[in-house]
Amino acid sequence: MADNEVPSGMPAAYPLRLSPGDDLRRALEEAAATHGWEAAFVIAGIGSLRPAALRHAGADEATLIDRDLEVLTLSGSLSPRGAHLHMSMADEAGQVQGGHVAYGCRVRTTAEVLVAVLPGWRFGRAPDARTGFDELVIERPGPD
Repeated sequence: MADNEVPSGMPAAYPLRLSPGDDLRRALEEAAATHGWEAAFVIAGIGSLRPAALRHAGADEATLIDRDLEVLTLSGSLSPRGAHLHMSMADEAGQVQGGHVAYGCRVRTTAEVLVAVLPGWRFGRAPDARTGFDELVIERPGPD
C-alpha cells in the first residue's frame, strides 16, 4: 500500500453515554476493549464531573479538583492498549482549566462522548526517550 492510500473500511462513529460515578478515562478504555476498537479517537465529549483529575503541562502528577465541573471539550486517542485524552472544563464561576485526563474523573450527572473508530488500523503506546512518556504508535494495515 502506498503511503498516501486510504485503507479499506470507512471510519465509523459511536455515541456513548457514561453514567454518574463512572471513571471517565477507565470507562472509555473499557469501551475500546469491549468493542475491539483497535484505533479510535474521541472526537467530542461533554458532561459534568466531580471530582476531576488532570495532569497539567509540565507536571509529574495529576491535580484533583473536587468541585462541580462542566466538561467543555474532550478529545484524544483510544485503543485497548490505553488512552491519551485531553479535556477542558469550567467551574461554577466559569473559570476554565484543562489538561491530560487522569484516572479519578468521576461523572457527576452524565458524559456524552462521540468516538470515531478507524477500521484496519491499530494504535499502541511505547516509551519515547525524547519525551519520557509512552507515546502513540500507529500501525498501518497490511495488504488485503
